[in-house]
Amino acid sequence: MPPAVGTGIAGTGVVGLRVEGMSCAGCAGAVRRAIEAVPGVTAASVDFASGRAIVRGTGLDPDVIASSVRRGGYEASPEVMLESPLEARSRLEREDLDRRTRWRRRAILAVAFWVPMESLHWIGHALLGHPAWIDWLLAAAGTAVLVAVGGGFYRSALEAVRRGSSNMDVLISIGATAAWTLSMVVMIGRTQGVMLSEPTYFAEMAALLGLISVGHWLEARASASAASAIRELLDLQPETAARRREDGTFEIVPASMLLPGDLVRVAPGARVPVDGVVREGDSALDESLLTGESLPVERAPGDRVVAGSLNTTGSLLVEATVDGQGTTLARIAALVTEARASKAGLQRLADRVSAVFVPLVVAIALASFLGWWAAGEVAVGAVAATTVLIIACPCALGLATPMAIVVATGHAATRGILVRDAASLERAGRARRVILDKTGTITEGKPRVDRIEPAGDRSAIEVLSIAAAVEEPSEHPLGRAIVEAARERGIRPSRVAGFAAMPGLGVRGRVDGRSVEVVRDDDASCLVRVDGEAWGRIDLVDAPRADARAAVAAMRGLGVEVRLLSGDRRSRALEVAEAVGIDPEMVEAEASPDRKVAVVAALSAGSMMVGDGVNDSAALARAEVGVAIATGTSVAIEAAGIVVPGDRLRAVPEVIRLARLTRRTIAQNLFLAFVYNALVIPVAAFGLLGVQGPVIAAAAMALSDLSVIGNALRFRARLRRGAAQPASGTAQASDS
Repeated sequence: MPPAVGTGIAGTGVVGLRVEGMSCAGCAGAVRRAIEAVPGVTAASVDFASGRAIVRGTGLDPDVIASSVRRGGYEASPEVMLESPLEARSRLEREDLDRRTRWRRRAILAVAFWVPMESLHWIGHALLGHPAWIDWLLAAAGTAVLVAVGGGFYRSALEAVRRGSSNMDVLISIGATAAWTLSMVVMIGRTQGVMLSEPTYFAEMAALLGLISVGHWLEARASASAASAIRELLDLQPETAARRREDGTFEIVPASMLLPGDLVRVAPGARVPVDGVVREGDSALDESLLTGESLPVERAPGDRVVAGSLNTTGSLLVEATVDGQGTTLARIAALVTEARASKAGLQRLADRVSAVFVPLVVAIALASFLGWWAAGEVAVGAVAATTVLIIACPCALGLATPMAIVVATGHAATRGILVRDAASLERAGRARRVILDKTGTITEGKPRVDRIEPAGDRSAIEVLSIAAAVEEPSEHPLGRAIVEAARERGIRPSRVAGFAAMPGLGVRGRVDGRSVEVVRDDDASCLVRVDGEAWGRIDLVDAPRADARAAVAAMRGLGVEVRLLSGDRRSRALEVAEAVGIDPEMVEAEASPDRKVAVVAALSAGSMMVGDGVNDSAALARAEVGVAIATGTSVAIEAAGIVVPGDRLRAVPEVIRLARLTRRTIAQNLFLAFVYNALVIPVAAFGLLGVQGPVIAAAAMALSDLSVIGNALRFRARLRRGAAQPASGTAQASDS
């Protein structure tokens, strides 16, 4: 799994900020620009819904970044990015509850005023005529709503204006102020015997603020519902663990206190509290909620286990390989948080359009008012301008990407798939070509020594012993297989000095004063040389994964070209390709790391690279989207944008299909966010909505929000029905 992200300490590569005062996509854009102005920052993603910012770069100082944001008018403070799953769940629930409560309070207050105001406005005037006390009562109630409910909008709008930017709250504030001001002018005019036939808009102003608040409340509820999969996943982390003391007894400690090297007992029916390696015991573990696999997996000494897995049968003694806050589940929480705050390319385009859109709308409203004023219809012009300002509020734009991303990443996490950011998911949706590494990706990554061919008068034991000595520090699967073969034969290799890995070639070092190399060979897997003399060859075999052929077929069913890129000799690469259904002309063998990068670079448009080793890290970083196998090396996982379960290659076509559905949902959301504006602004500007224009505008804007929310929830329902599962056949290609 990926390493922990930054912890808010100067110099880290990723830091987090808590930002207060944001209310829309415009606010998030202003915060992002303030962060990106800090030297050393290479990228920043900001989520206004959760109030969090994630910053990448070199030599980062969280306090300096927070100061830059504060100068922009927002409160900001450094935040620890890596949390325990329980802390993450608590934070998510608290954020969702606070947001829902705030908007519910505003919505209830506004609606509670609006309904009697509207009734009094129409029924009272119809029965009693136009007594002055009704106008004054409506004015008092409208002013109360403007202060109590509109205060939040005004604060946000003033901060935006002070920064020299704009957001949706600017439009809402101008619209509400215009409605209130026009109503006060009409009411005062009536006391002077003029404007007797002009209506007031106090009730409509309350409706505007109420409908917008209801929309935000429903949005907050929908966002919490969409993120439920993430919270359910975080629930898997046990709160306590049975840790072994030095005297062999066990003590119950908080799981967050565990450290690497601690030994913990996992009883039957209990969940594994920390990522680690089984040291004693055999059992079947249910990992379905982490990987999507329904059948329990057998685990024995030496096997890796992940936090949250359910131990079904035997008792296990597990040695922790991470601390209690660095578990797979904690990293899932960190990655999902980062993905939620990131932006896809479509959303970034929409943000640029929105930055121009708001000033343009203000200009249209002003032109509408001046045009009607010139025609002698000042009141009509004021209503038309107010309606334009309200209908044009682009609040749905701020929902378009986050709603789809939180649904997609939450669903992916329950399948054991981790997505670093929205851009990676979007690029995966454009993939038309998948380049697969061989060892550890198509194959199981568990090679075994098949044959040893000594040279001269050397014995097989001598060849294996000295090869195992120099391979001992290596993390390459072939090196580990040689070391394991030596242990099985009771060989205790000598210590190696000056060990060095030669990516794509092999390893070298000094053993008992002699220079030893284990390098790739044309006739076998490895050639063993000692002081330049060939001691022998070692041949290893590695079986394809059980689901490799089905995964390749599923990718082809999605209309994706599948290639094999391997550093192994061509004969072995072709054998594996034939076994899993990859065409021989799609095989590139004997490729060094540099050659892998060159191949991926030449195919980068629409390409996805899938790998797991050190040799793959540069190619993963160079590909349009890199996918790492979770059981691979940390450097490969660090270079990838998406991480899939180590025992399920079928997750790769799942990623492609999920990404296509997500990309399509984002595009649909952006269309729904804009369509109301495009259709209704001209109608509003020409005064065709009449005196009820502001209310109709508020309802249309709320409908835009609800359309985006409903589409995201429809997307979630589709995923839950299993629509994102890869299937065979070319019909799947239509999802593009």
